[in-house]
Amino acid sequence: MTLDAAPLFIDVHPAPLTGAAYWTTAADGVRIRVGCWQPDPAKGTVLLFPGRTEYVEKYAPSAAALAARGFATLAVDWRGQGLADRLHEDRRLGHVNQFLDYQQDVAAVLDAARTLGMPEPYFMLGHSMGGCIGLRALYDGLPVNAAGFTGPMWGIRISPHLRPVAWALGHMMPVIGQGHRLPPGTIIDSYILTADFDDNLLTTDVEMFDMMRDQLTAHPDLALGGPSFVWLREALQETLALSRMPAPNLPCDTFVGTNERIVHVGRIHQRMDSWDDGNLHLIQNGEHEVLMEDARTRAGIFDTLAHRFADAA
Repeated sequence: MTLDAAPLFIDVHPAPLTGAAYWTTAADGVRIRVGCWQPDPAKGTVLLFPGRTEYVEKYAPSAAALAARGFATLAVDWRGQGLADRLHEDRRLGHVNQFLDYQQDVAAVLDAARTLGMPEPYFMLGHSMGGCIGLRALYDGLPVNAAGFTGPMWGIRISPHLRPVAWALGHMMPVIGQGHRLPPGTIIDSYILTADFDDNLLTTDVEMFDMMRDQLTAHPDLALGGPSFVWLREALQETLALSRMPAPNLPCDTFVGTNERIVHVGRIHQRMDSWDDGNLHLIQNGEHEVLMEDARTRAGIFDTLAHRFADAA
């Protein structure tokens, strides 16, 4: 497997650990980007699966925190976001043809980790949509010794009276040729570039909020807006399918903010209640992106993950 050098933007909020980025190609020909950060020596590698709209630079601080605890990190720009191939002519639209296509990206990430000689054993850390993709990958045999999740999208937070409407529109709109339209309540522009910090859904930490905004302002090609109806249909079907499966048999720690307002918190509790070697940690007053909360909160999460990963190595 050949990996070509790709851009890694370090002109705004550079991380204390030097990283590198590479292009790789999934089995269906879609080009994605991976970013890696590797301390020397390293106890193993964390395969970091970001959420919808995210990009590898956003996780440079997380990679630095993991490196300080002895772990290398390999993060990914999923198809349709970051610098990976976008799947619609309007690059602001979040879209995927079918949710299982992300598993082709997972396979490419694993191949890239091995090609780059990233140290084993491997571990997985999935945030939001990356937590959904990662859970499916565990069922498919992803060779990791332990897993961590933050605000995992094991369900989407939708008001109970609107959930049937979301299902109906998600299935009907693609049938009538409107699958690339935005669902009600979403916008085509990036949330982080349009939201005010006050009462935003992502973080209570202004420094991390500013970091995300600065990165997208400096590099607008990284930005992504709302999802398509096709993405909504696929996400609803995948999260429901996963909810009906038993918990995987490996060690796991999951973190969710007590002020989570994006993903379905009930599904997270249901999943972790049945995970024999799994712990659920509630981050008091935390929003959706607990890895983008204040420094003390982040340190506690990474300490817990490092202990879990080290015990499973």
